[in-house]
Amino acid sequence: MAGEFSLQLLGRVLVVALLALLAIWILWRFLPALGWAAVLAIATWPLRQRIVRHSARPTAGAFLLTLLVGAVIVGPLIAIIIEGAREAVLFVQWVREVRETGLGTPEWLSQVPLVGGYLAAWWQAHLATPDAARELLGRGESVPAMLWTRHLGHELLTRMVILAFTLLTLFFLYRNGPQIIEQVNTVANRLLGPAVTRLGKEAINAVRATVNGLVLVGLAEGALLAIAYVIVGLPHPLFLGVATGILAAVPFGAPVVYVIACLILVSQSRLTAAVLLFLFASVVVFIADHFVRPALIGMSTRLPFLLILLGIFGGLETFGLLGLFLGPAIIAVLLSIWREGARPAGAGIT
Repeated sequence: MAGEFSLQLLGRVLVVALLALLAIWILWRFLPALGWAAVLAIATWPLRQRIVRHSARPTAGAFLLTLLVGAVIVGPLIAIIIEGAREAVLFVQWVREVRETGLGTPEWLSQVPLVGGYLAAWWQAHLATPDAARELLGRGESVPAMLWTRHLGHELLTRMVILAFTLLTLFFLYRNGPQIIEQVNTVANRLLGPAVTRLGKEAINAVRATVNGLVLVGLAEGALLAIAYVIVGLPHPLFLGVATGILAAVPFGAPVVYVIACLILVSQSRLTAAVLLFLFASVVVFIADHFVRPALIGMSTRLPFLLILLGIFGGLETFGLLGLFLGPAIIAVLLSIWREGARPAGAGIT
């Protein structure tokens, strides 16, 4: 009898595992959309609870919140695409002008310490005259522009499809979230025991804290540096601020934008403004990445700063942008299991 029960149990496990693998295979291309929807639902769940509480119809509240989240995500993307296309046209025109007239060597270039003479000589040889500029910039035309444009359009279409399914999944999570949570807790308790509920809470807290620490702090960095861009008189300060805020979601990502902004000022022979912008932006990023972010994430997850960074960058390397939030959640769950296993026998659960 016991042997028959064991065979039945083994058969059930194999069938469930096979069905799970088949489901993953079928949904493989949509897993990023499901993951993003889960992250967004976790991050905005307190807002969902507040809206549903004051809404007569949960479906209407879920629909309105999905529209709000979609507008917050799609709005900046549309602005970046439009501004990027405009800048691309201007860049192509600038390249054509440089190839026809050349680009004179800036006076300040030779004054750069240590490498100024080398840089000025290289500029004079490769950009100062039309023939040299045509030889250098003409290499970029060897790349098939048609293939590059087609690849870019394909990638953009793929991302838009993922975004559409993300918002669709998010709507159903907002609407049916309580039932889904209850069912997940029931199944998890039956399979893994009561401790899984606490581990799930650790993962949820880690995702929410990571969103607050990365996205909100990144947006604050972008807002502060956008003001600085306006003060120093950079062109398109709003676009640069949005780009800074997006890249600042990754620790140490904001310097990519503000260093480019400083180089623009240097190219305009405004060295003082470039140095002041660089110092101010570096201080803002240093404080955000070394104090504000670790405090926001560490308070909720009880993760040390090193593990926070490892989780963020390891998740980014493994899962892409989605890994920014999954990495710390996985590390938080593993650390919770470790702490429970390392607790002396007889100690209470905290």
